[in-house]
Amino acid sequence: MPVTDDDELRSILDYKRVAVVGCSSTPGKDAHDIPSYLDRQGYDIVPVNPYADEVLGKQAYDSLGEVPGDIDIVEVFRPSDEVSGIVDSALSREDVKIIWLQLGIHDDEAVERAEAGGKRVVQDRCMKPEHQRLVS
Repeated sequence: MPVTDDDELRSILDYKRVAVVGCSSTPGKDAHDIPSYLDRQGYDIVPVNPYADEVLGKQAYDSLGEVPGDIDIVEVFRPSDEVSGIVDSALSREDVKIIWLQLGIHDDEAVERAEAGGKRVVQDRCMKPEHQRLVS
């Protein structure tokens, strides 16, 4: 069951290293503006975008598997039909604690698989308003 409890969401928002799958280099897109907001709030944003060398002044990686160091949260800005593969990549990493699917992104089967693999999942919520509501 995806996380919905405010106390649990608050504890998730305490994590700081966020790999953003689908992070965009285009200002005005949610996949750019939300990671940019989180970066300004002190999160360590790691862009994952195979079509960019750099996003938000940070090196972009082609895949989750290429990201060096530990990842706390995998934030997903990709279509729902890509979630299953992203979950598989996250499950292959022991360091990932949370998989966060942005607003409008759903894959109940992948969520069940992620949870069975020991990952907490937030589905169909946006980190920015949740951060503003629970932390700011």
